[in-house]
Amino acid sequence: MTVSTGRVTAAERAARGRRRERPWSAHWYAWAMIAPVAVVMLVLIGWPLARGVYLSLTDATEANIGRTIGVNVIPATYEFVGLDNYVAILTSGLFWEKLTWTVIWTVACVAAHYGIGLGLAVMLNRRLRFRSVYRVLLILPWAVPAFVAAFIWRYLYNSDYGVINGLLRMAGLSGVGWLDDPTTAKIAVITVNVWIGVPFMMVALLGGLQSIPAELYEAAEVDGASPWQRFVAITLPGLRQVSSTVILLGTIWTFNMFPIIYLVTRGGPGSETEILVTYAFREAFSGVRNYSGSAAWGVIILAMLVVLAIGYRRTLRAQGDPW
Repeated sequence: MTVSTGRVTAAERAARGRRRERPWSAHWYAWAMIAPVAVVMLVLIGWPLARGVYLSLTDATEANIGRTIGVNVIPATYEFVGLDNYVAILTSGLFWEKLTWTVIWTVACVAAHYGIGLGLAVMLNRRLRFRSVYRVLLILPWAVPAFVAAFIWRYLYNSDYGVINGLLRMAGLSGVGWLDDPTTAKIAVITVNVWIGVPFMMVALLGGLQSIPAELYEAAEVDGASPWQRFVAITLPGLRQVSSTVILLGTIWTFNMFPIIYLVTRGGPGSETEILVTYAFREAFSGVRNYSGSAAWGVIILAMLVVLAIGYRRTLRAQGDPW
């Protein structure tokens, strides 16, 4: 029997040191392989982010930023203003107006994405004739680049030559100015984004459905459970981890869905359909370019999404989800 004296010998200390160093020395090849990716991400993401945070604390605009015109080098004259840009944004009614519409846009789109995607996934998880054909056709909207889809839908919504109004006139109804009225324009952009986003939800949820053991459904059916009871008691709990992931991703993507808003309505009519990211873009690239204001809008958007992701993850963990 070995009696512990409570003392740590030099040999034991050396062994512990070697154990602590082992992950680095044993997996040096893995670290070497990810190093180029880490450097690229640092350059492409880290530096622009740091630059944006710095500009948001200044009064940089098109008029005072450094630039080169021919052989003449004009130095930057913008100054550090601290949190003035953030205070100006957060105390303006414009920010809260855009935030309200952005939240409505995000909730409506993600709810439709998930609901329709889940319905299609349940349908395609059954034995159907030509099931593979249906899968290909339903995934096509996701395969089409967003800017291409936006241009197609903008043509469909055209008041004079659009296919949608053409069908309405053939049915004896009057055409609708889809992109000319604030309400119909908002419905139009939500429809486009739902059309694009449903296939991703469908594919992800279909994969989750196929991972649920069929024996659970068979046992529930033997016990006399109805289809709805099997859906609530087996399908939804079985999809919990997949659902939590795709809902978070869908929320982040939709919150920042710049191309649909910008290419379909240009933020119009007026600025009625403009969300936070499109307004930040307008600040930086239209009129007198307000780089500091645009950067401040971007940092606020990033902060809101980070808080959302952290809060969402903590809520899931509190409910017992290991994700």
